[in-house]
Amino acid sequence: MALNNTYDARPVQQETAVGAGVQILLLALLGTAIGMGPAGWLTGLAFAIATWAVLSRALHRSRLRSFGAANRVTLGRATLVGGVTALVADSFHGSPPVSLFVGLTAVALVLDGVDGKVARRTGTATPLGARFDMEVDAFLILVLSVYVSTAMGPWVLLIGGMRYVFVAAARVWPWLTAPLPPSTARKTVAALQGVLLLLAGAALLPHTVNVGVVLLALALLVWSFGRDVLWLCRTSRATAVPAGRQAQEQRERRELVAG
Repeated sequence: MALNNTYDARPVQQETAVGAGVQILLLALLGTAIGMGPAGWLTGLAFAIATWAVLSRALHRSRLRSFGAANRVTLGRATLVGGVTALVADSFHGSPPVSLFVGLTAVALVLDGVDGKVARRTGTATPLGARFDMEVDAFLILVLSVYVSTAMGPWVLLIGGMRYVFVAAARVWPWLTAPLPPSTARKTVAALQGVLLLLAGAALLPHTVNVGVVLLALALLVWSFGRDVLWLCRTSRATAVPAGRQAQEQRERRELVAG
């Protein structure tokens, strides 16, 4: 009897559609609660559509047959990030409640530690899930840095943009794409970025103290990225030398045979 190897993408694609629907529902609730303006609505809808499109394509390419509990947690977190994004966009033309901004962001940050644990406990960890989690984290940091920069200046955008600059640089220097060894320090610094930016964005402390908090976040991030780039550079050079020697030996062998 022939086995049916046909891949049915509908189950996982339905979950991304539900996620987009929940995102729109959250925007509707925010709009009703605070009277969100066009900037917030358009930005939130753009985020929902982009998330649905990119995630649907990634799921189709990975051919996952089950979305998984961990990805559902990450999708829920992405929904909260979409709400935060809409509030930040709305803040340029209005004054959304800081408590609402802090609440959504805090829950999103707390859930950041949940999806990984769920994936490990259920044995459903996948490269797609890890990438999905990382992209949601990176975008939340970017949005928070935009929000804080309105009070402290554009230099804060270095925090949110550093990861995207690294990705762009990897297209020029492919050795930056090599896998990094696990690092508790890297994970700690990444987690602190959201906490410190949220603390500064909540404006609970004096402005000078908030500036110091954001400077600390930036310094930690520069140190973390700098350490990783240095490790990748050294590893690339170390592997390039044996490869060069091997190529030289092959050329010498060919010359001997030819002679």
